[in-house]
Amino acid sequence: MPHTFLGLDELAAQLGRDKRELEKLVTRGRIPGHRVDGAWRFHPAEIRQWLEQEIRGYSTAELAAVEESQRHDAADGGSPLAAVFHRETVQVPLEARTRPAVLEALLEVAGRTWQIWEPAALLSAILERETVMSTGFENGVAIPHPRNPLPSALGASIVAYGRTLSGIPFGAPKRALTDIFFIVLCRDSKTHLSALARLGRLLQVPNFLDELRAASDSKTSYDVIRTADARLDSQ
Repeated sequence: MPHTFLGLDELAAQLGRDKRELEKLVTRGRIPGHRVDGAWRFHPAEIRQWLEQEIRGYSTAELAAVEESQRHDAADGGSPLAAVFHRETVQVPLEARTRPAVLEALLEVAGRTWQIWEPAALLSAILERETVMSTGFENGVAIPHPRNPLPSALGASIVAYGRTLSGIPFGAPKRALTDIFFIVLCRDSKTHLSALARLGRLLQVPNFLDELRAASDSKTSYDVIRTADARLDSQ
């Protein structure tokens, strides 16, 4: 068994959840696991993809627990967005009318950091992820990202934001249109999952989406996001 697989104790520690709870879930087929020599083993990539889908329905408290469990040892306890989201990685309005055009435009916005080394590889990976399952929500938000971290394509992890002037088809449930986009490009799984959890918490902040849609330019949009993000740490 490759050393990349996790045991039940390691998984519990990584997710910040009770070992007995996880054992019940994997026994019932709720968590992807492999029974080897009488013990459960878990592949990090499978767990990351499972957790990505699970957190779509998590409460604010559950998202906060995921965020904390994925925090890097060197982190200072602040927002996981602080180091990866910048004023220059915001574009409002975002000039795009199709899903490929949105992704290309967001990659260009993220590229303002000069940390995008292989944009074609990132675009291909994100489109592949969207083909498997759209990252669009019914509330008009999408959080496109590759299925797996691509450290060779990035100099640093980046989150970029854009809002189109009108909603476009992006594969959301019930054919809902999408106008708010956060693209998540990370070099490692911990940063990836903590950023997704943080964004999930932001989307549950009352009036947050209304304020984003009312923001007419990039600066105002950035301020709305940073203000809401800072408030999460004060709660």
